Amino acid sequence: MDFALSDDQKALRGLARDFAKNEIRPKAEHHDKTGEYPLQILKKAWEIGLMNIHIPEKYNGAGMHELDDVIIGEELFWGCSAMATAILANNLALAPVLIGASDEVLKKWVQPMTEQFQLCAYAVTEPGAGSDVAGIRTTARKVGDEYIINGSKMWITNAGYADWFFVLTKTDPAAGHKGITGFIVSSKSPGVVVGKKELNMGQKCSDTRGITFEEVKVHKSQMIGQEGDGFKIAMGAFDHTRPGVAIGAVGVARAAMEHALEYAKTRTAFGKPIVENQAISFMIAEMARDIEAGRLLCHQAAWLIDNGYRNTYQASIAKAFCADACMRITTDAVQVLGGYGFNSEYPVEKLMRDAKIFQIYEGTSQIQRLIISRYLTEGKGIEGPNL
Repeated sequence: MDFALSDDQKALRGLARDFAKNEIRPKAEHHDKTGEYPLQILKKAWEIGLMNIHIPEKYNGAGMHELDDVIIGEELFWGCSAMATAILANNLALAPVLIGASDEVLKKWVQPMTEQFQLCAYAVTEPGAGSDVAGIRTTARKVGDEYIINGSKMWITNAGYADWFFVLTKTDPAAGHKGITGFIVSSKSPGVVVGKKELNMGQKCSDTRGITFEEVKVHKSQMIGQEGDGFKIAMGAFDHTRPGVAIGAVGVARAAMEHALEYAKTRTAFGKPIVENQAISFMIAEMARDIEAGRLLCHQAAWLIDNGYRNTYQASIAKAFCADACMRITTDAVQVLGGYGFNSEYPVEKLMRDAKIFQIYEGTSQIQRLIISRYLTEGKGIEGPNL
């Protein structure tokens, strides 16, 4: 069992860490306060190879693995989770396409992303269907060689800047989850209406919007997989992307712990630095414990999918553990800083606001527990991966 990173992975981590330190962190406060979309930072990330890393070499991509994504993600989210979400959102939209799309679709829609800066978005969640993906109401009816899409999506990251969307629809409403089909839809298609930017509690510069589809025509060639494959493909994509989201929580938690530790070493009370008080030092020790455990869970889940094993159980454990730990660690960091932690001039209150979304997006913490418990009920998972 070898936990060491390869030289290439260490170099990748260094590249992402330097980018987070030099490009992201200096601008994090500005973008948090203004909500301005960090488009130029995204373009720089694309230029140095930190975006779209999973596009196969066959389509001029880097062909990197999920563990590479996890290594990059921890550093970028350490810099600023809002900017990191914007930078890495392409991975979520690309995942179902890379799993299920034809060679024709990949050449037409994915390969150009290696040649020029483009964004895409994962358009699945709806106003009345978040955790219950099978409950979507957006429809696609077949008319000749085309499908006509009608419906609306909500909370779609990068929606206002995306060149295309992965859209989940119902092609057979009577068939439940077996009647769901995915399509690539150009954001410029007639009938696509992108809503206003949502004002969220955290990750304020991440572009989150609703999308309405009004009689939007797409050619049958833009279907991902076969008709009725959409639910399976979309859920399979989460096995690839959840380790990357979970490690984002680790990056935010790590940033919070570092701020708390630095403050505790310099702030004095009762004649000594507060870090020498056991109540504070133990709190920081517990932060470090959960960050280390979370990182290992993410690395394991990524390693499994990279080596051909199903990782649904491990990915859900990583997502639930890291999201909950991040929320707790950022809250404790605010507590360590006391009144300063509650003040917007210090970075930990931003980290606490940003942390909450990890318990919600890409499957809530409750959904992760549902997945884990089902695996255990079926007698799977508890003894670890069957390698």
